[in-house]
Amino acid sequence: MKEKISNNIQIKNKRASFDYELLETITAGIVLTGTEIKSIRLGKASLVDTFCIVERGELWVKNMYIAEYFYGTYNNHNTRRDRKLLLTKKELRKIAAAVQASGFTIVPTRLFINEKGLAKVVVAIARGKKVYDKRDSIRERDDKREIERAFKR
Repeated sequence: MKEKISNNIQIKNKRASFDYELLETITAGIVLTGTEIKSIRLGKASLVDTFCIVERGELWVKNMYIAEYFYGTYNNHNTRRDRKLLLTKKELRKIAAAVQASGFTIVPTRLFINEKGLAKVVVAIARGKKVYDKRDSIRERDDKREIERAFKR
């Protein structure tokens, strides 16, 4: 019998929810080389300053950092190369149409390993927040923190 792979790898882009209003999320597969998946399984990846673009009918994630695998040889991967995301044609058309509208962008929010051991990226169609929207987010976060403190006492 095949053993279940239990990976609790959850790499998040915490800045995305602060800088953007996340409207819709889609889970996509990601094309990786051999040593990249090993680094992700060790938790050596980051989504800081990462963004997605649609090129020639394909969705690409740019500037995603995946550290070089420590035990890798001369075949080790480039840490910030462009990586293709795997989506259905319907999902790609939907994302491409949303990005054509003014003010919308595609932001990777989470990288994880699913139950089958495959790396997945959650991308969100997002709209950039204004400064006053960010102040509202800070106020809501502070209020939530105050309420939690009050209940702990």
